[in-house]
Amino acid sequence: MEQIRDSPSLHFRDRHAARCAQRIHPPQAHPKVDNATQITLNLIVSILLTPIKTLKKVLIVGSGGREHALVKACLASPYAASVVAAPGNGGIADEAACYPLDVEDTAAIVSLAKTQRADFVIIGPEMPLAHGAVDTLQREGISTYGPCQAAAQLEANKAFTKQFLTRHQIPTAPYKTFTDAAAAWEYVQTQTPPIVIKASGLAAGKGVTIATSHSAAQQAIKDMMTRRVFGESGRQIVIETYLEGEEASIHAIVCGKQWLMLPPSQDHKRVGEGDTGLNTGGMGAYAPAPVVTPEVRQRVIKEILEPTVVGLAAEGIPYRGTIYIGIMVTPAGPKVIEFNVRFGDPETQVLLPLLKSDPLELLYACATDVLPQGPLDSTSEHALVIIQAAKGYPGAYAKGEPISLPETLNPGQWIFHAGTQRTHSGQLVTSSGRVLGVTALGPTLQAAADSAYALCRNIHFLSRYYRRDIGHHALTPS
Repeated sequence: MEQIRDSPSLHFRDRHAARCAQRIHPPQAHPKVDNATQITLNLIVSILLTPIKTLKKVLIVGSGGREHALVKACLASPYAASVVAAPGNGGIADEAACYPLDVEDTAAIVSLAKTQRADFVIIGPEMPLAHGAVDTLQREGISTYGPCQAAAQLEANKAFTKQFLTRHQIPTAPYKTFTDAAAAWEYVQTQTPPIVIKASGLAAGKGVTIATSHSAAQQAIKDMMTRRVFGESGRQIVIETYLEGEEASIHAIVCGKQWLMLPPSQDHKRVGEGDTGLNTGGMGAYAPAPVVTPEVRQRVIKEILEPTVVGLAAEGIPYRGTIYIGIMVTPAGPKVIEFNVRFGDPETQVLLPLLKSDPLELLYACATDVLPQGPLDSTSEHALVIIQAAKGYPGAYAKGEPISLPETLNPGQWIFHAGTQRTHSGQLVTSSGRVLGVTALGPTLQAAADSAYALCRNIHFLSRYYRRDIGHHALTPS
Protein backbone atom coordinates (compact mmCIF):
# COMPACT_ATOMS: atom_id res chain seq x y z
CA MET A 1 0.00 0.00 0.00
CA GLU A 2 1.44 3.37 -0.99
CA GLN A 3 2.46 5.45 2.00
CA ILE A 4 1.36 9.07 2.27
CA ARG A 5 4.32 11.35 2.84
CA ASP A 6 3.95 13.86 5.65
CA SER A 7 4.93 17.45 5.09
CA PRO A 8 4.77 20.58 7.24
CA SER A 9 2.50 21.96 4.52
CA LEU A 10 -0.20 19.52 5.60
CA HIS A 11 -2.15 21.08 8.45
CA PHE A 12 -4.24 19.07 10.93
CA ARG A 13 -7.21 18.50 8.63
CA ASP A 14 -5.12 17.61 5.56
CA ARG A 15 -2.85 15.23 7.45
CA HIS A 16 -5.64 13.26 9.14
CA ALA A 17 -7.83 13.20 6.05
CA ALA A 18 -4.93 11.71 4.12
CA ARG A 19 -4.47 9.03 6.79
CA CYS A 20 -8.15 8.16 6.80
CA ALA A 21 -8.25 7.94 3.01
CA GLN A 22 -5.34 5.54 3.20
CA ARG A 23 -7.04 3.37 5.85
CA ILE A 24 -10.11 2.46 3.84
CA HIS A 25 -8.22 0.59 1.13
CA PRO A 26 -7.84 -3.12 1.90
CA PRO A 27 -4.35 -4.60 1.82
CA GLN A 28 -3.16 -5.94 -1.51
CA ALA A 29 -3.02 -9.72 -1.84
CA HIS A 30 0.35 -11.22 -1.07
CA PRO A 31 1.54 -13.63 -3.78
CA LYS A 32 2.52 -16.27 -1.21
CA VAL A 33 -0.83 -16.27 0.62
CA ASP A 34 -3.69 -18.50 -0.62
CA ASN A 35 -7.07 -16.99 -1.38
CA ALA A 36 -8.87 -18.31 1.69
CA THR A 37 -6.17 -16.98 4.01
CA GLN A 38 -6.14 -13.64 2.19
CA ILE A 39 -9.91 -13.29 2.56
CA THR A 40 -9.62 -13.99 6.29
CA LEU A 41 -6.80 -11.47 6.66
CA ASN A 42 -8.76 -8.85 4.77
CA LEU A 43 -11.78 -9.42 7.03
CA ILE A 44 -9.67 -9.11 10.18
CA VAL A 45 -7.98 -5.95 8.93
CA SER A 46 -11.27 -4.39 7.88
CA ILE A 47 -12.70 -5.04 11.35
CA LEU A 48 -9.63 -3.68 13.10
CA LEU A 49 -9.54 -0.59 10.89
CA THR A 50 -13.24 0.16 11.01
CA PRO A 51 -13.45 3.88 11.78
CA ILE A 52 -15.25 5.06 14.89
CA LYS A 53 -18.77 6.29 14.40
CA THR A 54 -19.22 9.91 13.36
CA LEU A 55 -19.71 11.91 16.53
CA LYS A 56 -22.52 14.42 16.16
CA LYS A 57 -21.03 16.83 18.65
CA VAL A 58 -17.75 16.88 20.59
CA LEU A 59 -17.55 19.15 23.64
CA ILE A 60 -14.10 20.22 24.81
CA VAL A 61 -13.94 21.59 28.35
CA GLY A 62 -11.26 24.19 29.09
CA SER A 63 -9.91 27.54 27.97
CA GLY A 64 -6.16 27.23 27.40
CA GLY A 65 -3.70 26.55 24.62
CA ARG A 66 -4.08 22.82 25.27
CA GLU A 67 -7.80 23.07 24.57
CA HIS A 68 -7.23 25.15 21.43
CA ALA A 69 -4.91 22.41 20.15
CA LEU A 70 -7.56 19.79 20.95
CA VAL A 71 -10.24 21.84 19.19
CA LYS A 72 -8.08 22.14 16.05
CA ALA A 73 -7.36 18.40 16.09
CA CYS A 74 -11.04 17.51 16.49
CA LEU A 75 -12.12 19.94 13.78
CA ALA A 76 -9.62 18.24 11.48
CA SER A 77 -11.07 14.80 12.16
CA PRO A 78 -13.59 13.28 9.73
CA TYR A 79 -15.27 11.70 12.77
CA ALA A 80 -16.53 14.99 14.27
CA ALA A 81 -19.62 16.53 12.71
CA SER A 82 -19.48 19.44 15.16
CA VAL A 83 -17.06 20.69 17.81
CA VAL A 84 -17.90 23.13 20.61
CA ALA A 85 -15.90 24.37 23.60
CA ALA A 86 -16.56 25.73 27.07
CA PRO A 87 -15.57 28.25 28.14
CA GLY A 88 -13.03 28.50 25.31
CA ASN A 89 -11.10 31.69 24.53
CA GLY A 90 -10.78 34.38 21.88
CA GLY A 91 -8.99 32.13 19.42
CA ILE A 92 -11.16 29.07 19.93
CA ALA A 93 -14.26 31.22 19.41
CA ASP A 94 -13.02 32.02 15.89
CA GLU A 95 -13.23 28.32 15.03
CA ALA A 96 -15.93 26.78 17.21
CA ALA A 97 -18.95 27.86 19.22
CA CYS A 98 -18.00 28.64 22.83
CA TYR A 99 -20.26 28.62 25.89
CA PRO A 100 -19.78 30.16 29.35
CA LEU A 101 -18.78 27.58 31.94
CA ASP A 102 -17.19 27.31 35.38
CA VAL A 103 -14.97 24.27 34.85
CA GLU A 104 -15.02 23.56 38.59
CA ASP A 105 -18.81 23.15 38.56
CA THR A 106 -19.47 19.51 37.69
CA ALA A 107 -23.25 19.99 37.55
CA ALA A 108 -22.79 22.83 35.05
CA ILE A 109 -20.54 20.67 32.85
CA VAL A 110 -23.14 17.89 32.79
CA SER A 111 -25.95 20.34 32.12
CA LEU A 112 -24.09 21.90 29.19
CA ALA A 113 -23.22 18.49 27.73
CA LYS A 114 -26.90 17.53 27.87
CA THR A 115 -28.12 20.86 26.50
CA GLN A 116 -25.69 20.62 23.60
CA ARG A 117 -26.49 16.93 23.12
CA ALA A 118 -22.79 16.16 23.07
CA ASP A 119 -22.06 12.50 22.47
CA PHE A 120 -18.41 12.86 23.46
CA VAL A 121 -16.74 15.14 26.02
CA ILE A 122 -13.00 15.78 26.35
CA ILE A 123 -11.94 17.24 29.70
CA GLY A 124 -8.83 19.40 29.30
CA PRO A 125 -7.79 20.78 32.72
CA GLU A 126 -7.13 18.89 35.93
CA MET A 127 -9.64 20.57 38.26
CA PRO A 128 -12.85 19.05 36.82
CA LEU A 129 -11.13 15.65 36.76
CA ALA A 130 -10.29 15.98 40.46
CA HIS A 131 -13.90 17.00 41.14
CA GLY A 132 -15.27 13.86 39.48
CA ALA A 133 -16.69 15.34 36.28
CA VAL A 134 -15.90 12.19 34.29
CA ASP A 135 -17.66 9.93 36.81
CA THR A 136 -20.79 12.07 36.69
CA LEU A 137 -20.86 12.42 32.89
CA GLN A 138 -20.44 8.69 32.44
CA ARG A 139 -23.24 7.96 34.91
CA GLU A 140 -25.40 10.11 32.63
CA GLY A 141 -24.43 7.93 29.68
CA ILE A 142 -22.11 10.50 28.05
CA SER A 143 -18.81 9.09 26.75
CA THR A 144 -15.99 11.16 28.25
CA TYR A 145 -12.22 11.22 27.85
CA GLY A 146 -10.33 11.58 31.10
CA PRO A 147 -9.67 9.56 34.26
CA CYS A 148 -12.19 9.06 37.03
CA GLN A 149 -11.96 10.94 40.33
CA ALA A 150 -10.13 8.10 42.09
CA ALA A 151 -7.46 8.02 39.38
CA ALA A 152 -7.20 11.84 39.34
CA GLN A 153 -5.69 11.63 42.84
CA LEU A 154 -2.39 10.97 41.10
CA GLU A 155 -2.27 14.69 40.35
CA ALA A 156 -4.63 16.13 42.94
CA ASN A 157 -2.87 14.58 45.93
CA LYS A 158 0.94 14.45 45.81
CA ALA A 159 1.11 12.65 49.15
CA PHE A 160 -1.13 9.90 47.73
CA THR A 161 1.12 9.71 44.66
CA LYS A 162 4.32 9.34 46.66
CA GLN A 163 2.73 6.57 48.72
CA PHE A 164 1.54 4.85 45.51
CA LEU A 165 5.04 5.04 44.03
CA THR A 166 6.53 3.58 47.20
CA ARG A 167 3.99 0.74 47.33
CA HIS A 168 4.76 -0.29 43.76
CA GLN A 169 8.52 0.26 43.96
CA ILE A 170 8.51 2.89 41.22
CA PRO A 171 11.66 5.03 41.34
CA THR A 172 11.19 8.51 42.84
CA ALA A 173 12.95 10.85 45.26
CA PRO A 174 12.96 10.07 49.01
CA TYR A 175 10.29 12.13 50.78
CA LYS A 176 8.28 12.92 53.89
CA THR A 177 4.81 14.45 54.20
CA PHE A 178 3.69 17.00 56.79
CA THR A 179 0.49 18.63 57.99
CA ASP A 180 2.23 20.63 60.72
CA ALA A 181 4.47 23.59 59.79
CA ALA A 182 6.67 23.32 62.88
CA ALA A 183 7.38 19.64 62.23
CA ALA A 184 8.15 20.41 58.60
CA TRP A 185 10.63 23.14 59.58
CA GLU A 186 12.28 20.84 62.13
CA TYR A 187 12.77 18.21 59.41
CA VAL A 188 14.06 20.71 56.84
CA GLN A 189 16.86 21.74 59.21
CA THR A 190 18.23 18.19 59.01
CA GLN A 191 18.38 18.29 55.20
CA THR A 192 21.00 19.71 52.86
CA PRO A 193 19.79 22.27 50.29
CA PRO A 194 18.55 22.35 47.64
CA ILE A 195 15.31 21.01 49.09
CA VAL A 196 12.09 20.43 47.13
CA ILE A 197 8.89 21.54 48.83
CA LYS A 198 5.51 20.82 47.22
CA ALA A 199 1.95 21.72 48.09
CA SER A 200 0.18 18.36 48.10
CA GLY A 201 -2.91 19.65 46.30
CA LEU A 202 -3.51 21.30 42.93
CA ALA A 203 -1.75 24.62 42.42
CA ALA A 204 -1.84 25.26 38.64
CA GLY A 205 1.74 24.07 38.22
CA LYS A 206 3.07 26.68 40.66
CA GLY A 207 3.03 24.76 43.94
CA VAL A 208 6.66 23.62 43.89
CA THR A 209 9.60 25.44 45.47
CA ILE A 210 13.20 24.37 45.01
CA ALA A 211 14.73 25.98 48.07
CA THR A 212 18.45 26.67 47.75
CA SER A 213 18.80 27.60 51.44
CA HIS A 214 17.18 26.73 54.74
CA SER A 215 15.71 30.24 54.97
CA ALA A 216 14.10 29.83 51.54
CA ALA A 217 12.69 26.46 52.64
CA GLN A 218 11.29 28.04 55.79
CA GLN A 219 9.61 30.76 53.75
CA ALA A 220 8.09 28.16 51.39
CA ILE A 221 6.66 26.26 54.35
CA LYS A 222 5.16 29.46 55.77
CA ASP A 223 3.70 30.45 52.41
CA MET A 224 2.08 27.08 51.84
CA MET A 225 1.01 26.05 55.32
CA THR A 226 0.55 29.29 57.28
CA ARG A 227 -0.24 31.99 54.70
CA ARG A 228 -2.11 29.42 52.54
CA VAL A 229 -1.08 31.05 49.25
CA PHE A 230 -2.40 27.90 47.53
CA GLY A 231 -5.46 27.61 49.75
CA GLU A 232 -6.36 24.13 50.97
CA SER A 233 -3.83 22.66 48.51
CA GLY A 234 -1.09 23.69 50.95
CA ARG A 235 -2.69 22.16 54.04
CA GLN A 236 -0.39 19.17 53.53
CA ILE A 237 3.07 19.41 51.97
CA VAL A 238 5.60 16.97 50.59
CA ILE A 239 9.31 17.54 51.18
CA GLU A 240 11.62 15.68 48.79
CA THR A 241 15.29 15.13 48.21
CA TYR A 242 16.47 17.17 45.23
CA LEU A 243 17.21 15.06 42.15
CA GLU A 244 20.11 15.96 39.87
CA GLY A 245 19.55 15.44 36.14
CA GLU A 246 17.47 16.64 33.21
CA GLU A 247 13.68 16.71 33.19
CA ALA A 248 11.40 15.28 30.53
CA SER A 249 7.67 14.81 30.02
CA ILE A 250 6.23 11.40 29.17
CA HIS A 251 2.66 11.32 27.85
CA ALA A 252 0.68 8.14 27.33
CA ILE A 253 -2.94 7.41 26.44
CA VAL A 254 -3.95 4.74 28.95
CA CYS A 255 -6.92 2.38 28.85
CA GLY A 256 -6.74 -0.06 31.75
CA LYS A 257 -3.47 -1.95 31.37
CA GLN A 258 -3.10 -0.93 27.73
CA TRP A 259 -1.28 2.23 26.68
CA LEU A 260 0.08 4.19 23.75
CA MET A 261 3.09 6.44 24.36
CA LEU A 262 3.43 9.79 22.63
CA PRO A 263 6.81 11.29 21.66
CA PRO A 264 8.83 12.41 24.71
CA SER A 265 8.89 16.15 25.26
CA GLN A 266 10.51 18.70 27.51
CA ASP A 267 8.91 21.85 28.88
CA HIS A 268 10.42 24.97 30.45
CA LYS A 269 8.79 25.70 33.79
CA ARG A 270 10.87 28.68 34.97
CA VAL A 271 9.87 32.13 33.78
CA GLY A 272 13.41 33.32 33.04
CA GLU A 273 15.96 32.38 30.42
CA GLY A 274 18.53 29.85 31.54
CA ASP A 275 15.76 28.22 33.61
CA THR A 276 15.78 30.94 36.25
CA GLY A 277 13.08 32.69 38.25
CA LEU A 278 9.70 31.54 39.47
CA ASN A 279 7.90 28.39 38.39
CA THR A 280 5.10 28.89 35.89
CA GLY A 281 2.54 26.76 34.11
CA GLY A 282 5.15 26.41 31.33
CA MET A 283 6.95 28.92 29.09
CA GLY A 284 7.60 26.61 26.15
CA ALA A 285 8.22 23.02 25.11
CA TYR A 286 9.64 20.89 22.35
CA ALA A 287 9.44 17.32 21.10
CA PRO A 288 10.91 14.84 20.70
CA ALA A 289 13.30 15.40 23.62
CA PRO A 290 16.67 13.74 22.92
CA VAL A 291 17.35 13.27 26.64
CA VAL A 292 14.86 10.38 26.41
CA THR A 293 17.12 8.06 24.47
CA PRO A 294 15.84 4.65 23.32
CA GLU A 295 17.46 3.15 26.41
CA VAL A 296 15.84 5.68 28.75
CA ARG A 297 12.50 5.14 27.01
CA GLN A 298 12.67 1.40 27.63
CA ARG A 299 13.51 1.98 31.28
CA VAL A 300 10.59 4.39 31.61
CA ILE A 301 8.27 1.73 30.19
CA LYS A 302 9.65 -1.12 32.31
CA GLU A 303 10.28 0.71 35.59
CA ILE A 304 7.62 3.44 35.59
CA LEU A 305 4.77 3.25 33.06
CA GLU A 306 3.96 -0.46 33.20
CA PRO A 307 4.22 -0.71 37.02
CA THR A 308 1.95 2.33 37.24
CA VAL A 309 -0.87 0.97 35.07
CA VAL A 310 -0.57 -2.49 36.64
CA GLY A 311 -0.54 -0.94 40.12
CA LEU A 312 -3.64 1.14 39.45
CA ALA A 313 -5.49 -1.91 38.15
CA ALA A 314 -4.41 -3.95 41.17
CA GLU A 315 -5.78 -1.25 43.49
CA GLY A 316 -9.12 -1.25 41.67
CA ILE A 317 -8.61 2.17 40.09
CA PRO A 318 -9.68 2.09 36.43
CA TYR A 319 -7.61 4.51 34.33
CA ARG A 320 -8.86 5.80 30.99
CA GLY A 321 -7.23 8.99 29.84
CA THR A 322 -3.88 10.71 29.51
CA ILE A 323 -1.18 10.09 32.04
CA TYR A 324 1.60 12.65 31.94
CA ILE A 325 4.66 11.62 33.91
CA GLY A 326 7.23 14.24 34.79
CA ILE A 327 10.55 12.42 35.08
CA MET A 328 14.10 13.32 35.99
CA VAL A 329 16.72 11.50 33.96
CA THR A 330 19.34 10.98 36.64
CA PRO A 331 22.71 9.18 36.43
CA ALA A 332 20.95 6.24 38.12
CA GLY A 333 18.11 6.23 35.58
CA PRO A 334 14.69 7.88 35.19
CA LYS A 335 12.76 8.77 38.35
CA VAL A 336 9.25 10.15 38.79
CA ILE A 337 8.95 13.80 39.77
CA GLU A 338 5.20 14.02 39.42
CA PHE A 339 2.10 12.56 37.80
CA ASN A 340 -0.46 14.60 35.89
CA VAL A 341 -3.75 13.14 34.73
CA ARG A 342 -4.29 15.21 31.57
CA PHE A 343 -2.36 16.50 28.59
CA GLY A 344 0.34 18.98 29.52
CA ASP A 345 0.09 22.63 28.58
CA PRO A 346 2.16 23.64 26.60
CA GLU A 347 3.28 20.10 25.66
CA THR A 348 0.00 19.37 23.87
CA GLN A 349 0.81 22.14 21.41
CA VAL A 350 3.86 20.20 20.18
CA LEU A 351 2.60 16.64 20.60
CA LEU A 352 -0.63 16.79 18.59
CA PRO A 353 0.99 18.33 15.47
CA LEU A 354 3.49 15.45 15.47
CA LEU A 355 0.82 12.72 15.35
CA LYS A 356 -0.02 10.93 12.13
CA SER A 357 -2.92 9.23 13.88
CA ASP A 358 -6.23 11.03 14.34
CA PRO A 359 -6.22 12.27 17.98
CA LEU A 360 -10.03 12.26 18.22
CA GLU A 361 -10.16 8.65 17.07
CA LEU A 362 -7.58 7.67 19.70
CA LEU A 363 -9.28 9.53 22.55
CA TYR A 364 -12.73 8.13 21.73
CA ALA A 365 -11.31 4.62 21.40
CA CYS A 366 -9.69 4.97 24.82
CA ALA A 367 -12.87 6.30 26.42
CA THR A 368 -14.89 3.40 24.99
CA ASP A 369 -12.38 0.65 25.86
CA VAL A 370 -11.22 -0.13 22.31
CA LEU A 371 -7.77 1.48 22.31
CA PRO A 372 -5.77 -0.05 19.43
CA GLN A 373 -2.47 -1.85 19.88
CA GLY A 374 0.64 0.34 19.56
CA PRO A 375 2.98 1.78 18.76
CA LEU A 376 1.53 5.21 18.12
CA ASP A 377 2.29 6.60 14.67
CA SER A 378 4.07 9.98 14.64
CA THR A 379 6.12 11.95 12.14
CA SER A 380 9.90 12.20 12.09
CA GLU A 381 9.66 15.99 12.41
CA HIS A 382 10.42 18.21 15.40
CA ALA A 383 8.04 20.66 17.06
CA LEU A 384 8.66 23.63 19.35
CA VAL A 385 6.25 26.01 21.08
CA ILE A 386 7.06 29.41 22.62
CA ILE A 387 4.63 30.93 25.11
CA GLN A 388 3.85 34.61 24.68
CA ALA A 389 3.15 35.83 28.21
CA ALA A 390 2.17 39.10 29.84
CA LYS A 391 5.15 40.72 31.54
CA GLY A 392 4.95 40.16 35.29
CA TYR A 393 3.55 36.62 35.00
CA PRO A 394 3.40 34.49 37.16
CA GLY A 395 2.91 37.52 39.43
CA ALA A 396 0.78 40.56 38.70
CA TYR A 397 0.31 41.46 35.04
CA ALA A 398 -1.79 43.69 32.80
CA LYS A 399 -4.96 42.48 31.06
CA GLY A 400 -7.05 43.83 28.24
CA GLU A 401 -4.18 44.76 25.94
CA PRO A 402 -4.96 44.65 22.19
CA ILE A 403 -3.21 41.83 20.32
CA SER A 404 -1.91 42.08 16.76
CA LEU A 405 -1.43 38.81 14.88
CA PRO A 406 -0.13 38.08 11.36
CA GLU A 407 -2.87 37.58 8.77
CA THR A 408 -1.28 34.42 7.33
CA LEU A 409 0.96 31.66 8.66
CA ASN A 410 3.55 29.64 6.83
CA PRO A 411 2.94 25.88 6.44
CA GLY A 412 3.83 24.06 9.64
CA GLN A 413 3.10 27.03 11.91
CA TRP A 414 0.28 27.48 14.45
CA ILE A 415 -0.80 30.09 16.96
CA PHE A 416 -2.68 28.50 19.86
CA HIS A 417 -4.65 30.91 22.02
CA ALA A 418 -4.66 30.66 25.81
CA GLY A 419 -5.28 33.93 27.65
CA THR A 420 -7.25 35.80 24.98
CA GLN A 421 -10.78 37.09 24.61
CA ARG A 422 -12.83 39.25 22.27
CA THR A 423 -14.24 42.59 23.37
CA HIS A 424 -17.79 43.63 22.42
CA SER A 425 -16.28 45.44 19.43
CA GLY A 426 -14.48 42.25 18.32
CA GLN A 427 -10.98 43.34 19.34
CA LEU A 428 -8.72 40.48 20.45
CA VAL A 429 -7.18 41.31 23.85
CA THR A 430 -5.13 39.65 26.56
CA SER A 431 -7.00 38.07 29.48
CA SER A 432 -4.46 35.94 31.38
CA GLY A 433 -0.76 35.51 32.09
CA ARG A 434 -0.01 32.99 29.35
CA VAL A 435 -1.53 34.58 26.27
CA LEU A 436 -0.49 32.61 23.16
CA GLY A 437 1.51 29.54 22.17
CA VAL A 438 3.52 29.85 18.96
CA THR A 439 4.24 26.41 17.49
CA ALA A 440 6.29 25.39 14.48
CA LEU A 441 7.36 22.12 12.87
CA GLY A 442 10.68 21.51 11.18
CA PRO A 443 12.90 18.71 9.89
CA THR A 444 15.26 19.52 12.78
CA LEU A 445 14.71 21.11 16.17
CA GLN A 446 16.76 24.12 15.05
CA ALA A 447 14.55 24.57 12.00
CA ALA A 448 11.43 24.36 14.19
CA ALA A 449 12.90 26.92 16.60
CA ASP A 450 13.88 29.30 13.78
CA SER A 451 10.37 29.11 12.32
CA ALA A 452 8.66 29.64 15.70
CA TYR A 453 10.85 32.59 16.66
CA ALA A 454 10.37 34.18 13.24
CA LEU A 455 6.62 33.99 13.80
CA CYS A 456 6.99 35.51 17.29
CA ARG A 457 8.44 38.64 15.71
CA ASN A 458 5.12 39.23 13.93
CA ILE A 459 3.02 39.15 17.11
CA HIS A 460 2.48 42.23 19.24
CA PHE A 461 0.86 43.34 22.48
CA LEU A 462 2.14 45.95 24.90
CA SER A 463 3.48 43.85 27.79
CA ARG A 464 4.53 40.83 25.73
CA TYR A 465 7.30 38.70 27.19
CA TYR A 466 8.74 35.41 25.97
CA ARG A 467 11.83 33.33 26.58
CA ARG A 468 14.36 33.32 23.78
CA ASP A 469 16.04 30.03 24.73
CA ILE A 470 13.29 27.42 24.37
CA GLY A 471 14.91 24.12 23.46
CA HIS A 472 18.33 25.18 24.72
CA HIS A 473 19.02 21.81 26.37
CA ALA A 474 18.85 20.11 22.97
CA LEU A 475 20.10 22.84 20.63
CA THR A 476 23.81 23.08 19.89
CA PRO A 477 25.11 26.63 20.44
CA SER A 478 26.11 28.25 17.15
